[in-house]
Amino acid sequence: MAGGGYAQLPDGSVVVALSLAAPPDGGAAPGARVRVLVHAANRQRALTRLRNLGLRAVYLRGNTEPPTPDEITAVLHHPDGILWRPVPHRDNESWHPIAGLLRGRPAGAAEAG
Repeated sequence: MAGGGYAQLPDGSVVVALSLAAPPDGGAAPGARVRVLVHAANRQRALTRLRNLGLRAVYLRGNTEPPTPDEITAVLHHPDGILWRPVPHRDNESWHPIAGLLRGRPAGAAEAG
């Protein structure tokens, strides 16, 4: 993991942002990195949500790259509360649902969580 962080919201929930290597057969280019945003009740639950989707080796150490206000807004307005986009991103590139990144994984892995 290259960087990540979190922001606690006024209601007590958190938004966790992580920079991860894109999984093979995902929606990103091979060898690429992706920025993943997760909205959850707490940091541990956010990481559990990602692990339940098959992204097993995700950890949050420190708060070196917390989510920006724009990232927080994006994930709060998405029904699943989990988004991604390539790093570095183009200015006109929008966030993608996590299912697009997990393409090619077994059906049970993409539906868990």
